Amino acid sequence: MASVSVGDALSSFLKSARLKARIDEIRVKGEWEKIMGNTIAKYTRDVSLKDGVLHITTDVAPLKQELQFGKAQIVANINEYFKEQVVKDVVIR
Repeated sequence: MASVSVGDALSSFLKSARLKARIDEIRVKGEWEKIMGNTIAKYTRDVSLKDGVLHITTDVAPLKQELQFGKAQIVANINEYFKEQVVKDVVIR
């Protein structure tokens, strides 16, 4: 009988039950300020994650432009923070 760690078993269960995507969204929303900083968090109205695409909503035009330029860095920061690929792309609204 093969031994499996509790973490591996839980990870496998979450993927098979299709809960991982929802948990990833909750994690990103909960850690948004720590990942992106207080200023960006303060001026972003909504952050959601669907199918690996992070949707960020802001009404501040200069911030929107800055986020557009920094999409690759946002993806890298989030994935580095969680030490796994959570975000594949970013959409700024």
